[in-house]
Amino acid sequence: MTQPAPTTLGELRATGYRTRTVRDELRDNLIGRIGAGEDLFPGIHGYEDSVVPQLTNAILSRHDFILLGLRGQAKSRILRQLVGLLDPHIPVIAGSEVNDDPLAPISKHGRMMIEECGDATPIEWLARAQRYLEKLATPDVTIADIIGDLDPIKAARGGHILSDELTIHYGMLPRANRGIFAMNELPDLSPRIQVGLFNILEEGDVQIKGYPVRLPLDLLIAFTANPEDYTARGKIVTPLKDRIAAEIRTHYPQDLATALAITEQEAWVSRNGLPVFIPPFVREIVERITVLGRMENRVDQTSGVSQRMPIAVMETVVSSAERRAILQGEDEAVPRIGDIYAALPAMTGKLELEYEGEMQGARRIATELVSAAAGLTFDEVAGGADCDSIVAYFESGGVMQVSEDAAAAACVEGFSQVPGLVEMTEMVGLAPADSSAGVKAAACELVLEGLVSNRMISRTRGGGYRAATP
Repeated sequence: MTQPAPTTLGELRATGYRTRTVRDELRDNLIGRIGAGEDLFPGIHGYEDSVVPQLTNAILSRHDFILLGLRGQAKSRILRQLVGLLDPHIPVIAGSEVNDDPLAPISKHGRMMIEECGDATPIEWLARAQRYLEKLATPDVTIADIIGDLDPIKAARGGHILSDELTIHYGMLPRANRGIFAMNELPDLSPRIQVGLFNILEEGDVQIKGYPVRLPLDLLIAFTANPEDYTARGKIVTPLKDRIAAEIRTHYPQDLATALAITEQEAWVSRNGLPVFIPPFVREIVERITVLGRMENRVDQTSGVSQRMPIAVMETVVSSAERRAILQGEDEAVPRIGDIYAALPAMTGKLELEYEGEMQGARRIATELVSAAAGLTFDEVAGGADCDSIVAYFESGGVMQVSEDAAAAACVEGFSQVPGLVEMTEMVGLAPADSSAGVKAAACELVLEGLVSNRMISRTRGGGYRAATP
């Protein structure tokens, strides 16, 4: 039977409890996970041989660290998973604003409680989730926000002189004592506030304005930043950089399989209405759009193309297919290439453009990325297949108009008018003969988009197909 947790200092001492620093706690629990062969950072893909070993070394070394990376590289997620390396619960003096250790209180409130109550001092248990504090650095953050300041209201209500420690309004760092403090976008913090972090990083204590006391805080501090901002002159105070022990670079997925795994994990595609089936080539096209965006000269690569883009695009693609299936009374929602074009609004807001790109517009660039991604996917799946009969159909004056809202069966019937089109999708394995009409329609659209990308036919603004423009 599980013994009840101690509720007083005396009961806690009777258990033989010994305090560990946060860094030792993280280190010990990490060693336990490594020894047990557990996944250190579940749900984080593509960092197994790069970021995770560096992060592990930093924690084992009991170092503060900074994650440098472009947007959408799981920096905040990694920081929040550090909580899992903390103990499930730790004891604190009841009512303490700074999570006072019952065996070594740092605040006057904590010391007075023990002086007054002795072994009867009440104890509370703090869950690991309560020991993580995160702050987004902005130019308006003040020293009072981060470290603390004089609180005249406390002084007036308690009848204390202003220099009394009991009149302190504690900032975020003291309130994170015995836990993890994370600060996102460090370069956005004003230089004078950065200076305020010197002591806590080097000496492990802070001094609050107006008080003749230093608080010896027990913290692990982690930061995130964009590499360009972090290395820019004037963005980071040099002594602060020197005090951050480890600099860890994150990155975007380095292969398509990893990117696909991330989007599959994060995108909301299992709807609570119609069943959804996403053809593998649709998933690949969505992912390749982002990959191509990271190589596009008209896109600002210092901002990057976030991994959030394919997640948002995939969710929008599925919604477009879901809407069509509801309108047409179909039993299954199957995304097609037209649904990817319908997801342009999920792309344009996530593309930071260079001057040339701004002149052409985000929508045009996104459209070109979709076409290029479809072409690459077609070449991989069906490259080298005989498409002569399909091209000949359009060169002889044939046209094909595909409506975004057309039922899958109607689309397949229309595609059957193009000699060899449906048969080709079966031959290369895109849509076996027993596939649903939705999969066949999506496969036929992929073939046509592939031919457009290879400039063998052309695509009209309205989503139709015709002979290649000379």
